[in-house]
Amino acid sequence: MRVHTPAHPYVALAGFIALAMLAALPSLWLDLRGTYAHLALPEWAPPGWLFGPVWTALYVCMGVAAWGVWKSHGWCVAMGFWLAQLVLNAAWTPIFFGLHQPGWAFVEIVALWLAIAGTYLGFAVIRPWTALLLTPYLTWVSYAAVLNYVIWGLNE
Repeated sequence: MRVHTPAHPYVALAGFIALAMLAALPSLWLDLRGTYAHLALPEWAPPGWLFGPVWTALYVCMGVAAWGVWKSHGWCVAMGFWLAQLVLNAAWTPIFFGLHQPGWAFVEIVALWLAIAGTYLGFAVIRPWTALLLTPYLTWVSYAAVLNYVIWGLNE
């Protein structure tokens, strides 16, 4: 099923990247670095400065992947998973950093991981290269979930 795309398909691509980056908005109003610096962290925790560049790259990959699926299949079930994981992605930061609830943040990140896995599987069936673009995201959130769990234990 071919979807009608704008005369300039890269306008839609930019839109999907921008939509993915909207998930970062809640972090703009929170003191992430200050809070992160004052937590008891395992020695394998990444430095705070690394999060910005990593998330920027991940959001670009997420946007490009969604654009690739949308271009060929429009707003299908896999795109519904993509939108759901964006909402869950945006919710984690306020729970962990804003509410200071690492336990609830861990529950939320497990739901996020499941939504990403659903997106990955749906994208893989439609356009395998789009799932490959989500591999770093799924890997990072897997690492972040373990880190969240450990931080929860260290800071109780």
